Amino acid sequence: DVERSRGLGDVYKRQVVFMLNQYFQSMGSAIEGAGGRIDKFIGDGIMALFGTEGGAENNAQQALTAAREMSLRLELINGQLKNDLNEPLRLGIVIHRGSAIVGTMGHGAATQITAIGDTANSAARLESITKDFGIQLLVNAAVEAEATADLSGFEQSDIPVRGRTESIYVRKINSASEIDIPPIPRK
Repeated sequence: DVERSRGLGDVYKRQVVFMLNQYFQSMGSAIEGAGGRIDKFIGDGIMALFGTEGGAENNAQQALTAAREMSLRLELINGQLKNDLNEPLRLGIVIHRGSAIVGTMGHGAATQITAIGDTANSAARLESITKDFGIQLLVNAAVEAEATADLSGFEQSDIPVRGRTESIYVRKINSASEIDIPPIPRK
């Protein structure tokens, strides 16, 4: 909000923009390196899609790989910024699979491939719940069923989500870096 930012010093604003851009570059590289596609940046959040480039057979594994790499990279960023931050940066990641409408949407320069529908809405609402649980990652049952990573050692929970009549079954994972991920099979 422009009005609220007027009270902040220009140096502070530049530092925040610099730090966010470093964060986005690091997280975006982790997502793309695992086979994902950055859909959009929403404030300090990132929405990514997996399986949009054809073969969806490994998208659950790719998303888990991206989450693990994002967690490891955040540890590095926090180590580099430990003298500059009052508290470490944190991630709230949701890997949620389901039906969605995916296509090129928007207008002019803001046209992009995106996903809309209940799956995208539920993922956004689940992301805010990670803060309530004090955890880094929630993975829904459809992702768990498709991934080759064994998530059975992590707590399971049915979470009610605003706007839905049915709760969503998830695994709660304190840190995505804890996931043991087998390599993605190559063709």
